[in-house]
Amino acid sequence: MNIRIATPADAEQISSLIIDLSTPFYTSPTRAGAEPFLASVNAEAQCRNLSASNFLYYVVESHGQLAGVVALRDNAHLFHLFVASSLQRTGLATRLWNIVKAEALAAGNTGQFTVNSSLNAVPVYERFGFICTGEVQQMHGISFQPMQLHANPLGVQPSLLGYPSPAAPDGSQSTKR
Repeated sequence: MNIRIATPADAEQISSLIIDLSTPFYTSPTRAGAEPFLASVNAEAQCRNLSASNFLYYVVESHGQLAGVVALRDNAHLFHLFVASSLQRTGLATRLWNIVKAEALAAGNTGQFTVNSSLNAVPVYERFGFICTGEVQQMHGISFQPMQLHANPLGVQPSLLGYPSPAAPDGSQSTKR
């Protein structure tokens, strides 16, 4: 398994993974009303985000396939955290979260994070220390639970969490924030 910084070339696979895993989010089994959500996760939108300076993306490759993605927006909002069904409950989501959280803390985040969790992922985020911050929301044809984390801002590097700092595609250490 290889964890690395994502590039715009990963946009199509990231989009496919997200769409494949999004069925539990929809407020309608026909996806009626979910067009804005689907547009926000399509390959074009992913490519824009991957090229934007306020996003940090990592992907996981397993056996030549994209198997997971994590994205942090504005150094504070957990924008995406998706792991292929076959690798869920293996600790991979925790590894991905710890990598972007450590990078955010090292880049000056004070330990404040938010996420709009799918309803089935609330227990995962609660294990990460997030708490629900209001009622379940329905918007753009999907349901989600707003959550927030007030972490201990130790500013530790990913390597101190037991995970090596992933290398950039050119082999250098990650500096993208």
